[in-house]
Amino acid sequence: MSMSDSDSSSHAGEYKNFKQITRERLLYEMLRSTKTGSAWKVLIMDKLTVKIISHPCKMADTTEEGVSLVEDIYRRRQPLPTMEAVYFVQPTRENVIMFLSDMAGKSPLYKKAYVFFSSPISRDLVGQIKRDPTVLPRISALREMNLEYFAIDSQGFITDNERALEELFGDEENTQKGDACLNAMATRISTVFASLREFPSVRYRAAKSLDMDTMTTFRDLIPTKLAAGIWNCLEKYKSSIPNFPQTETCELLILDRSVDQIAPVIHEWTYDAMCHDLLNMEGNKYVHEMPSKTGGPPEKKEVLLEDHDPIWLELRHAHIADASERLHKKMTGFISKNKAAQIHHGGRDGELSTRDLQKMVQALPQYSEQIDKLSLHVEIAGKISKIIKEMGLREVGQLEQDLVFGDAGTKELINFLRTKPDLSNEIKLRLLMIYAAINPDKFEGDKGLKLMQLAGLSEDDMNAVTCMKLLEGGSSGTKKSSLGTFTLKFDLHKKKHAARKDRTNGEEETWQLSRFYPMIEELIEQLSKGELSKSEYPCMNEPSPTYHGTSHVASVQSAPASGAHSMRSRRTPTWARPRNSDDGYSSDSVLRHASSDLKKMGKRIFVFIVGGATRSELRVCHKLTGKLKREVVLGSTSIDDPAQFITVSTFSVPETSSRLRLCLV
Repeated sequence: MSMSDSDSSSHAGEYKNFKQITRERLLYEMLRSTKTGSAWKVLIMDKLTVKIISHPCKMADTTEEGVSLVEDIYRRRQPLPTMEAVYFVQPTRENVIMFLSDMAGKSPLYKKAYVFFSSPISRDLVGQIKRDPTVLPRISALREMNLEYFAIDSQGFITDNERALEELFGDEENTQKGDACLNAMATRISTVFASLREFPSVRYRAAKSLDMDTMTTFRDLIPTKLAAGIWNCLEKYKSSIPNFPQTETCELLILDRSVDQIAPVIHEWTYDAMCHDLLNMEGNKYVHEMPSKTGGPPEKKEVLLEDHDPIWLELRHAHIADASERLHKKMTGFISKNKAAQIHHGGRDGELSTRDLQKMVQALPQYSEQIDKLSLHVEIAGKISKIIKEMGLREVGQLEQDLVFGDAGTKELINFLRTKPDLSNEIKLRLLMIYAAINPDKFEGDKGLKLMQLAGLSEDDMNAVTCMKLLEGGSSGTKKSSLGTFTLKFDLHKKKHAARKDRTNGEEETWQLSRFYPMIEELIEQLSKGELSKSEYPCMNEPSPTYHGTSHVASVQSAPASGAHSMRSRRTPTWARPRNSDDGYSSDSVLRHASSDLKKMGKRIFVFIVGGATRSELRVCHKLTGKLKREVVLGSTSIDDPAQFITVSTFSVPETSSRLRLCLV
């Protein structure tokens, strides 16, 4: 019986991305290690570990590793005394009791048990297991996997703390609840580094008070406390996990949602973000209508928009207009190369409808999978385009971006609300949240009430706006600036009241509404260049003297020179340019080619945002991986689409709080 975390290294052999390493640990390190001949096994999990394994692995993957049955540890199960069981569970007292109940006595449920805990188990619980003389001989393995996060993307994970805003920012008095939330979060984040065998230098946003007379609150200290919790876990890993690095191998930056209050509510015009924002999807599930094989009404089929779909992988971070163009080219290219398709198409001019594509699937069964995928995405892109037109989102998006970049203000917002009375409440609410984040002073006194009345919003609707306008002193200085929360060393004497500066390089933007960028883009670039302010973002551990002399600096220095312009100078967003899927610049392309020359990839950068991350921020991490030649991994308590963020940001807050009723700063 072993009581250790197994050994895996992300620095040896072929380069693998974050999600690949997670998948291989679960399948090979855990499940394959239990294989004894050709015998099938039962896999027993709790609610959390089911989600952990379901993100990087499919049912077919676990079957291939010898699992014939998956069970919930809390459900009554049929005794299978001739089979061996694999337990993958959290190290809680309840789970240990359930395990002992399964395996104790004269008639255990299973022949043998391989037990894997998702995070470190306490000595008390280990002692409880060892004290039962009937259970101990039936345990073939007892190990800490140290893997307690959801790998939702090849470069993204969440810790499943969807109520983090409420638990951490909602009640200033209940710090005990907040500390418990942060401790659990720190443990889960730390298991990411245990999985990848990475030891980070830990940077975090420092607590800032409004002035010398204002006491620092629990909310101000959230990044600091989380950084300390992660550091404590990592220090234990250095002595408890074999081959865990003793010096820094990567960088971690800890932020909270105050770093960018606009990104969660502004319309993001990429294919991925539009799907989740406009189509009422449940997670990554999309309901696709297929023609009935019997000639009846269309059949509904659930499909997952995930990495296994090559078209989704190519288009997800493309501007919606770019995605639509590429889909059209793919279909016309397919028809031009297939005579049978040309015959079925009949040489007609104009766009192919979804119905045309579906009929083509029936006529050309040998191409069914290829046309099915195209048909799915043509349908999705068509729906999105229709919604954009019906809701007038292009005009909404233009105003949003003009507000953010200082090209529109109060006058333009009021005029827009007056002339667009049919706008949905959600759109009006999102506009006012953006406006409040940029202009908190405009909501002082009865000004906010007048805007609320003009927009026709209720008091409940306005809770979210009230929260946004109360955000003060977020990410830069100790005093409130004329630019609201988003200063980050912008020119404070600038006449335009803006939350962003354009980042184009003088070229015309290829696609409309592609100006906006999340603030973490600048922070990650500053971190990679060694230019991130140490006073605003201090380090838990001063890096070793040799740390900055290693591969990632070389990779940054060897990148093509871009001139002596400021990192805030104008440049066209690369994600908005048309490009082939394998352009050598996108993160998927870079990581695919990295294995041929491992030294080309620098040290990983991890960014964790407390309070939910956005799809635009995940997209930026993919973009910067290609640009910096460093894998950038985004972590958060959850991935929130605008509707979710509005919901979680409107919880009730005690009236006794004198500052920041929803303190996201």
